[in-house]
Amino acid sequence: MKTTKRENKSGTVRYLHLAHNEWDPVKGRAVPKVLFTFGREDELDREAVKRLVTSLSRLLTPGDALAATATSDLEFVSSVPFGGTYVLDHLWRRLKIDQIVGRVGQPKRGRRRDMTVTERVLFGLVANRALAPSSKLAAADWITNDVHLDGLAEVGEQTCYRAMDWLHEVKDDLEKQVFDEVANLLNLEVDLLFFDTTSTYFELEEPDEALARDKRGDRLTGEQAEQEAQATGFRTYGKSKDSRDDLPQIVIGMAVTRDGVPVRCWCWPGNASDQRLIRQVKDDMRDWTLSKIVWVTDRGFSSAENRRYLRQGEHAYIIGEKLRSGSAEVKAALSRQGRYTETTGNMRIKEVRISDTDRFVICHNPEAAERDAHMRQQLVTQLTDLIDGSDALSEFKRGELRGKIATKPGLNRYLRTTPAGKLRIDAAKVKAEENLDGKYLLRCSDPHLSAEDIALGYKQLLEVERGWRDMKQIIDLRPVYHRLEERIRAHVILCWLALLLIRIIETTTGSTWPACRRDLDRLHLGTFTGPAGLFRQVTALTKPQRDLLAKLSIPAPKQVVDLQPAPR
Repeated sequence: MKTTKRENKSGTVRYLHLAHNEWDPVKGRAVPKVLFTFGREDELDREAVKRLVTSLSRLLTPGDALAATATSDLEFVSSVPFGGTYVLDHLWRRLKIDQIVGRVGQPKRGRRRDMTVTERVLFGLVANRALAPSSKLAAADWITNDVHLDGLAEVGEQTCYRAMDWLHEVKDDLEKQVFDEVANLLNLEVDLLFFDTTSTYFELEEPDEALARDKRGDRLTGEQAEQEAQATGFRTYGKSKDSRDDLPQIVIGMAVTRDGVPVRCWCWPGNASDQRLIRQVKDDMRDWTLSKIVWVTDRGFSSAENRRYLRQGEHAYIIGEKLRSGSAEVKAALSRQGRYTETTGNMRIKEVRISDTDRFVICHNPEAAERDAHMRQQLVTQLTDLIDGSDALSEFKRGELRGKIATKPGLNRYLRTTPAGKLRIDAAKVKAEENLDGKYLLRCSDPHLSAEDIALGYKQLLEVERGWRDMKQIIDLRPVYHRLEERIRAHVILCWLALLLIRIIETTTGSTWPACRRDLDRLHLGTFTGPAGLFRQVTALTKPQRDLLAKLSIPAPKQVVDLQPAPR
């Protein structure tokens, strides 16, 4: 705006003009050029000016228009992380989980339930596990105050609990439909399916009350409960894989593909035996119309009954054998002569034939053999120091020392007691262990897989271990802030869904989730208010953020996410 003055009989009069500067080569300076004259300032038609500004604002984005028309009263209100929930929400919708939530659990007749709020709450809880894992009370506060979730401005704790209760009711259908969408999206070939279990403990003084349960570990009621002899609590004592046998626990199982994508998860009471679980898992996967599956499990599932069960139908298995089991098959396999074949990944393999139905592959890792030898030498040295001079002890004191060593399996393995009660190093045991350094034995029922594929397939079982590690360290499976069994089971499903989204991001981008999350957390959403209204604007994308979105085929977010004009 340019202002000019003119003197007249009544005093000084100010005139307003719309002008811009043009360079005058003759004068050698910028000269203002009047584009439009508004007339006298004291007679200005302000309504006409407003109409002009409104017309010009149509050429701008809503945020630019609001910022351009706002005065110096524009105020920055808040800023919250935006990138993490933006990416997770796109993948959530790409997998059609929002549609699946709207479909499952609907009544066959009558009016359909509106699941919009439930779907948004469930996504918020899953995003919380992936971005800032916390209790459901803290998660509700996080959703309301600390992050932007499209379609969910705020939520209460009880709403979260109701959504979890519904999730537990429909978990079977939901898991099946989610897997179908993941298989279509990633073109999954579920030829090798890896299964393993873990446990998670609870800081409780007493286990849960024992209740009647079926073979699957599900709670029974009514006449079924009266007829059922097996009774156990959900959170109860068992063999802990976290070395916390002193605390109640539950057992969790997970099946993943060779790419580490989690297919399904299960929960059982804390005293469930691994030997029986694999049969239930195979039955549960039977109705998923999968092609031929080769089940890959570790030594905890290697019983003869499990092997027969996994071989039913068109399925096969790759199972690790216990080298120290003393079985005739293991002894025969290890005693067979033959040359090893070098393979990738610092591994040597040798296939031996000792059965008409199963194939055995001996794998040898030279680096692991060196580690095993080093660890054994340390144990033998420690044991030698402990029993040195024990011959001079009384029989009672020597018995005490023997009992102390018996509590340490690593040391006890190399200890022998003479007929006279003297403590000695078991040289024969040391020699036998040397023959096992760096080795593991695999049993496979598939006649078409090569020995190398069998070895590499079993090695990929580490993907399940990586899943458990991420569950416990990144998604924070534990601590579980729930008492009711249904809520605990729903909590595990939420963790599984979070791990699913994380694995898709990792397999697509080739980066780790902590690195992706770090870049996404730097993308923020700022809230501004002023006389013209309120708007929320996303910060400019950095190059790492643009590259990440491009790898995931996710469009860049709108610059202005929300615009609320002030009431007139």
